[in-house]
Amino acid sequence: MSRLLHIEASPRGARSRSSQLATRLTAGLKSRLPGLELDLVNVWREELPPLDGDLIAAKYARLAGTALAPREAQAWASVEAMVRRLDAADRIVISSPLWNFSIPYRLKHYIDLVTQPGLTFSFDPKTGYRPLLRTRPVDIILASAGDYRFGPSWGRPDLATPYLREALAFIGLRDVRVIPVGPTVGEEADVSAAVARAVAALDLALQEA
Repeated sequence: MSRLLHIEASPRGARSRSSQLATRLTAGLKSRLPGLELDLVNVWREELPPLDGDLIAAKYARLAGTALAPREAQAWASVEAMVRRLDAADRIVISSPLWNFSIPYRLKHYIDLVTQPGLTFSFDPKTGYRPLLRTRPVDIILASAGDYRFGPSWGRPDLATPYLREALAFIGLRDVRVIPVGPTVGEEADVSAAVARAVAALDLALQEA
């Protein structure tokens, strides 16, 4: 392994539980794997290209096998660069909070951008969709105010975990481990126990690296 990609989806910086634990994991991996390079994609600081008309037109032109107009080609080139950066990673860490049952819109934006025909998936009318990325370990650290270990938290569903698993598998990233951290608010003992469970899961991930 030579390259680790950390996709950071919390805007809270050092106050973020998911970011704190991701830092612990990436530091542990670098310690165990000398020479490992860390590439950080903070979706709040990166200039993610807009998913606008030019990019949508480029996507459908690719699906139809037709030529791209100059503005479409420029938009497509920006997405190709993002996919190259993703595909260069030998391991991926995604750290994110759970917002309104799902993930932050900036992380959804990133996933929408890299999920493109001919780059991360293909489609054949006879056989359907096929992922194009090689599989590799993906660790998802998902922090939430509630405790979703046994199902919905006070009636609130966790839609982030199944979405991330399906979205990543669609492009070929099937070796996924989700490490929940919750609750992150409430009684101090409950929060401490949630963090301890997450740390134990991180330690296991490091032992298997």
